[in-house]
Amino acid sequence: MIKQKQMYIITLFVLTLMWILPAFPIINAGVEQDPEIIEKIDSLLTIMSLEEKLGQMTLVSSSFTPTGPVLRDDFKQLVREGKAGGIFNAFGAEYTRQLQQIAVEETRLGIPLLFGLDVIHGYRTIFPIPLAEAATWDPDLIEKASETAAAEAAASGVHWTFAPMVDVTRDPRWGRIAESAGEDPFMNSVFARARVRGFQGDDLNKLNTILATAKHYAAYGAAEGGRDYNTVDISERVLREVYLPPFKAAWDEGVRTFMTAFNEYDGVPATGNRFLLNSILRDEWGFTGFVVTDYTSIPEMVTHGAAVDTAAAAAMALHANVDMDMQAVVYLEKLPGLLKEGRISEKQIDNTVRRILYTKFELGLFDDPYRYSDTGREEETILNQDFLGTALEVAKKAIVLLKNEDQLLPLSDDIEKIAVLGPLADDNFHPLGSWRAAGRREDTVTLIQGLNNYISDKTEIVHIRGVDFRDTSKEGFKEAVELARDSDIAIVAVGEEADMSGEAASRATLILPGVQEEFLKEIYETGTPVVMILMAGRPLQITWANDNIPAIVNAWFLGTQTGNAIAEVLFGHYNPGGKLPVTYPAEVGQVPVYYYHKNTGRPKDPDYRFTSKYIDAPTSPLYPFGYGLSYTTFSYDDLKLDKNVLTPDDTLHISVSVTNAGKFEGDEVVQLYTRTLAASVTRPVKELRDFKRITLAPGETTTVDFFLHPSQLRFYDSGMNYGLESGTIKVLVGTNSIDVLVAEFELELK
Repeated sequence: MIKQKQMYIITLFVLTLMWILPAFPIINAGVEQDPEIIEKIDSLLTIMSLEEKLGQMTLVSSSFTPTGPVLRDDFKQLVREGKAGGIFNAFGAEYTRQLQQIAVEETRLGIPLLFGLDVIHGYRTIFPIPLAEAATWDPDLIEKASETAAAEAAASGVHWTFAPMVDVTRDPRWGRIAESAGEDPFMNSVFARARVRGFQGDDLNKLNTILATAKHYAAYGAAEGGRDYNTVDISERVLREVYLPPFKAAWDEGVRTFMTAFNEYDGVPATGNRFLLNSILRDEWGFTGFVVTDYTSIPEMVTHGAAVDTAAAAAMALHANVDMDMQAVVYLEKLPGLLKEGRISEKQIDNTVRRILYTKFELGLFDDPYRYSDTGREEETILNQDFLGTALEVAKKAIVLLKNEDQLLPLSDDIEKIAVLGPLADDNFHPLGSWRAAGRREDTVTLIQGLNNYISDKTEIVHIRGVDFRDTSKEGFKEAVELARDSDIAIVAVGEEADMSGEAASRATLILPGVQEEFLKEIYETGTPVVMILMAGRPLQITWANDNIPAIVNAWFLGTQTGNAIAEVLFGHYNPGGKLPVTYPAEVGQVPVYYYHKNTGRPKDPDYRFTSKYIDAPTSPLYPFGYGLSYTTFSYDDLKLDKNVLTPDDTLHISVSVTNAGKFEGDEVVQLYTRTLAASVTRPVKELRDFKRITLAPGETTTVDFFLHPSQLRFYDSGMNYGLESGTIKVLVGTNSIDVLVAEFELELK
């Protein structure tokens, strides 16, 4: 253990050098950085050995809840030897303090560790999965949710989250759609900004903030076949118009780290892709933070066939300015030999270490390495009532009412007997969803618990599971059918297990797993009115249910407050107003099916055979993007544009009148789309440009205003020039991507 005197001498030496050495600029500095911090880093670099530098570039997993196969369990020894700059999957104030002590008190230079964790939708207070959070269409609320997650994580010793995931995806078979904000680049961009603001705040030195990570860079959501880790083959135009905007939005909001993707782009794995990481991220955008790989993605470039061995893979990654190697320890093992052979330079290593150390200074770790590891603060912060209240608000706003035939919902307080059935009726684990961080099942309010919190004294709840997720046994059907037949209403909670979506959880089918649909059919055949509660991490194919079940509530995976949120909606204490951030297919064979598709020269025509269609399925989705019902109804009228001709120097004022024509107060998400009718490069049939979630009392009318600037209409032309073209543009405003009012204007370039 280093003595206090020895630590004092090293610190004094670093501070002295700080005054006599010139600052070495950080590569591609696109924003202003603190020159004092840079000088301190340069001073420190002069006394660091090569091994200590490579240690800062190495991120290894604690054996505590690893996110992948544990490749080595000697992480503590690596820390002692100065060969690790960060640890992930280590959390809890006491545990992180113990590990930090090793780094600070048992290594030569005492450089503090960076602790990272997948805080994706909450730390201990678990919020709805990110796809469900996007269904709120309320970025300010999701910023607040991210603030909560950051506060809890920071109080538990975590400095860094591997979120937000901003991958646009059109394919619900891809399990990681659960972590995204859905299929639209604009929506993903809006929520990327909100989450970065929530996690990082306005000052990373504050104890309730953590570093955010924009991942997975880039185009991971376009994996072929919806199969995780699979290849991606898209044009540069699609890359730039669809998949890159959310990453650029995250950087514009100041995100400090990027994570590379597992896929390749244009034949080169993302982790070694200089076009993505150098040409675009650093040179074009001016990104000044650091880039971390995803789990073991450097050696996986050998398996991709892009590198002959791990040494070549390490060189590829470093030449692409990848700063930190997650878990593979390839930098530590291979860069010394590459340096000796002249295949890399020490200047490259120094620039990489500068970027990593800069974030540690920003977090205040050099001032006080233990500032995040305070057990008293942790105890006061975790699961406090304000956080639980926020989680409940997000969960309620995320619920999407898909069907409500004959106004079966909301349920009356006078109901005498409710049968609550299905594998998710009394489950406290799966509603937490994938990537549940430090979430605990004992904190989860189950559906039955929530119902019991809201039913009147007149109502009796009876329950049987009746069916499992994957088991094909029907032994429980008979008793469940009897309970349903003897009840006034049957609430059937079906869906996926938590880990049937998320990483490594792609599915070839989208049907309800196991025999859940058969179970649902038998309950339906009792004649008792059925409310279907659907919990899943992706859109599922529920065509039969939509045709037969009178009420369908999409409850995603809502987290800690699941039961309370659903119960408030079912009994009308809260009027659902969530909208789908992703299209629901009628058949899996339609996939990919998404709203902002291109048109064909032969669109579907029922009166002509030779048009674009299926002969055995509809081309239209089951539920369109932006869809969601309410217990009230909203009418749209009087769509106005303040001008018929728009020039590049103008702004178009768009207004629409929205009326609550029903009997309940409710939320409506007013959505603005545009369509460019003709251009040098074909444009999508619709593009989301803005949205507003509003609340209206019964009978209330309001005018909703949007302002559209020509810069929002730019696209890449046939020469890949980003700009505007003159032409006719339609404005579409409505309750979802299909049911809209339409107006148009001319865009004229001077």
